[in-house]
Amino acid sequence: MRQVVLDTETTGLEPSQGHRIIEIGCVELINRKFTGRTYHQYIKPERAVDAEAMEVHGITDEFLMDKPLFAQIAPAFFEFIRGSQLVIHNAPFDVGFINHEFKWLKEAQGADFGRVEDHCQILDTLVMSRKMHPGSRHSLDALCKKYGIDNSHRELHGALLDSEILADVYLMMTGGQTDLNLASDSEGGGKNGDSTTIRRLATGRQPLAIMMADDDEIARHNKKIESIDGLWSQL
Repeated sequence: MRQVVLDTETTGLEPSQGHRIIEIGCVELINRKFTGRTYHQYIKPERAVDAEAMEVHGITDEFLMDKPLFAQIAPAFFEFIRGSQLVIHNAPFDVGFINHEFKWLKEAQGADFGRVEDHCQILDTLVMSRKMHPGSRHSLDALCKKYGIDNSHRELHGALLDSEILADVYLMMTGGQTDLNLASDSEGGGKNGDSTTIRRLATGRQPLAIMMADDDEIARHNKKIESIDGLWSQL
């Protein structure tokens, strides 16, 4: 099963008021495993970013001046998400903005991408969280805390970083991580006996390391077990 975990950043809250998408971040999962494929794009919105929105994501008008328009990135973005199940936190917000961008593009240039729902299944992790944890907080930060996911490096919202974090949250919500590579298949072509097992992440975030006991530690452990066995036999 191909899933695309998606997040956007925007100039404001309401596309009906002319607000636009300024960043899209996507992470691909196949059979619940990170593939390493991502889609990430900043977009020139042809309007100012609201001050309140800028406080959330830190993306300025000056930064966006030389970025491509949505019309320029739409075909590649559409191809990346088409046919997938989209995993989104508060899906109506992101899907609503994307559909408005597609609608404006059709009106301006005649390019008809239809609606997101015409080409993708949509799974809303906010709806999942409300059903699974009634009475709790359901923000991405709250879910990270609930599932023990480190998001300390998330000082501001960012579409690609948030999609990576959401992918971790979604996997934990639905049965735990499955993309765990043994040391013999980890970065650097490890051999049997390597001390570290690494879960590869999609876009270079710091991998999660699981430290394995080395030969000396195993020997000391076995010696300790033998001494305990000897004590029990005396008793």
